[in-house]
Amino acid sequence: MFRHVLLPGASLRQVHAMALIFVTATRWTQAEFEARAPLSHSLAPVHEVTPLELRVFANNTQALALHYNAVIDAAAPDDVLVFVHDDVVVDDWMLGWRVQEALLHFDVVGVAGNRRRRPEQTAWLMLPHSSQWDAAYLSGAIMHGQPTAKALTFFGPTPAEVLLLDGVLLAARAGRLQAQGVRFDPQFDFHLYDMDFCRSAQQQGLRLGTWPLAITHASGGGSYFSPAWQRNANTYLKKWGV
Repeated sequence: MFRHVLLPGASLRQVHAMALIFVTATRWTQAEFEARAPLSHSLAPVHEVTPLELRVFANNTQALALHYNAVIDAAAPDDVLVFVHDDVVVDDWMLGWRVQEALLHFDVVGVAGNRRRRPEQTAWLMLPHSSQWDAAYLSGAIMHGQPTAKALTFFGPTPAEVLLLDGVLLAARAGRLQAQGVRFDPQFDFHLYDMDFCRSAQQQGLRLGTWPLAITHASGGGSYFSPAWQRNANTYLKKWGV
């Protein structure tokens, strides 16, 4: 079950009126998340500018899709949903406004992505069967690392319409997903759920784009080609064919 987190400065009346909802799932307990998760400490400045709600699925051992879909199904059509990993620091205190601006141009928005998709491609930023980046077609930027040791990864010009987005942060208006029947697929416990979601969204006529949103991904975003990643990659190729 998720927990509604009332951020400093918010009132219960504000929470019920909010349209900006951040959604995250974490293996930590609720107390550990609030004490240690980068995301939990970085949203207060965003909330000072744009009232928001944080929905946390603590003690999580299930596919992200199950929690994300539950939020989509329960949301009001005008709600802006921001699906984000628990190890993200939101550096941009105007992010709430920027996401809503981005959704005037695209149906699904992220911080980094690829303007093309290649046959048998199983990583949004890499060429098929390779660890080489598809550099000429990438868009966006993400900071990686810890507060004392961070490095910016600039993928390419943004905003840009793309075919694939990194799932570290994905935003959409609930009504667009509901109307088109777009959901996350729980076959993908973690890896490749974002690529699958992007293809499902495009299949239903939604437009995807990157937007300049400043975040730091504390974990570094590795784990490509691990056994768990390869298992999901096989499921992805079986589902989509190419």
